[in-house]
Amino acid sequence: MKEQLIRIDYQGKEIILIPTAHVSQESVNLVRETIKEENPDSICIELDDQRYKNLKNPEAWKNTNIIDIIKEKKVTLLIANLILSSYQKNIAKKLKTKPGQEMMEGMKASEEMGINLVLADRSIQTTFMRIWRKMGFFEKIKLFFSLMSIDDDEDVSEEDLQRLIERDNLELAIEDMGKDYPQIADTLLHERDKYLAYNIKNAPGKKVVAILGAAHTPGVEEEVFKDQDIEELDKVPPKTFMGKILPWIIPALIVFLIVLGFKQGMDTGLSQIKSWFIFNSVFAAIFTALCLPHPLSVLTAFVAAPFTSINPVLACGWFAGLVEASLKKPTVEDVNNIPDDIFNIKSWIHNKFLKALLVVILANLGSSIGTIIAGSKIIQSII
Repeated sequence: MKEQLIRIDYQGKEIILIPTAHVSQESVNLVRETIKEENPDSICIELDDQRYKNLKNPEAWKNTNIIDIIKEKKVTLLIANLILSSYQKNIAKKLKTKPGQEMMEGMKASEEMGINLVLADRSIQTTFMRIWRKMGFFEKIKLFFSLMSIDDDEDVSEEDLQRLIERDNLELAIEDMGKDYPQIADTLLHERDKYLAYNIKNAPGKKVVAILGAAHTPGVEEEVFKDQDIEELDKVPPKTFMGKILPWIIPALIVFLIVLGFKQGMDTGLSQIKSWFIFNSVFAAIFTALCLPHPLSVLTAFVAAPFTSINPVLACGWFAGLVEASLKKPTVEDVNNIPDDIFNIKSWIHNKFLKALLVVILANLGSSIGTIIAGSKIIQSII
C-alpha cells in the first residue's frame, strides 16, 4: 500500500498524498501508519466544516428537521446527499468498516500527536449548488433516476475497492462520468481538486500529509503547481437571466391568454379558468395520493396547485409536504432506517421522513403536468 503514496516537493515543502477508498479498512491502516512514520506538521483531510462535525458527532444528523428542509427548499439536495451517503454506508457495512473512517483516523492522529488539522475541502452545499445551477432541467431528472437506480445489493469486495485506487481505473471512471454528466465531473472532481490543492500547499509547516479519496490524487498532484482562484471556486453561480425570467413567462402567458379569452367572451374565459383549476388540482392530488399520504396532504395539494402554478416562488409540493411532515412526524427509527429504505421506493411509503420528501416531489410533478395540460387546453380555446 505504501507504494501508492505520492510525494511532492513544493517550494521546499514536502507534501505526501495518501490515496484512499472511503470505505476500505486498508486505507485506514495506511493513514495510521503513514502519519505515525512521517510525523507531519499538518494533516489535511478531505472534509469541510459540516462533514467534519457530522463525523465527530454521527448522531447529530438524526435531529434533522424535515419541516425546516422543506421550508428552506433543500429537498432535492437532501435526497441526492442521502442517496450517495446511504450507498457508501451500505458498502461500508458489508465490509465491516465505517464510511469516512480514514478521515477519522487523521482526526484522531491530529489530537493524539498534537498535529495541526486542516479541513481542506469546499463546503458540500456550495459544491451541490454549483452542480445544480450548471445542470439543465432534463439533466436533473436524468441524474435523479440514475441515483435511484444505484444497486446497493451488488457484492463489493476489498479487491474491488483496491482496484479503485489504481490510477488507470480511476481516470477511466472520471472519464466515463464526464461523458454522461460533464457538470458533475467538473464540479465534483476537478474544481475540488483545485480547492484541495490550494489548501494543502498553503497548510502550515514544512511537511504536510493529505488524506484524499483516490479520485482526487491525480488532479491535486497536478494542481499543486498551478494558481487557483479560491474566491471564484467558493461562489455559487447566480441564476442566468433566462433562468430568472423564464419561471415568470409561463404564468404571465397563462394570465394573458385567460384575459384574452374573456375578451372573446365570458364563456371562453370561464372555461379557461375551469380548465386551469381542474387539471392543476386533479393531477397534483392524484400524484400526491400515489404514496398514500395523509388525506389532508392530498387535499392541500389539490387546493394549492392552481395558485402556486402561477407563482414561481411557490410550489404546491412544499405545502403538501409540510402538512404531511406535521401530521405524520418522522421518528428516530425512520431516520435510522434511511440507509436501508432509500433504495427501495416501496419503503419510502412506510418511512415517514422519506414519505414527506416524496410528497413534495409527487405533488410538484403532478402540478407541473397539470399546468402543461391546462395550458394546452387554454391555447386551444383561443385558437
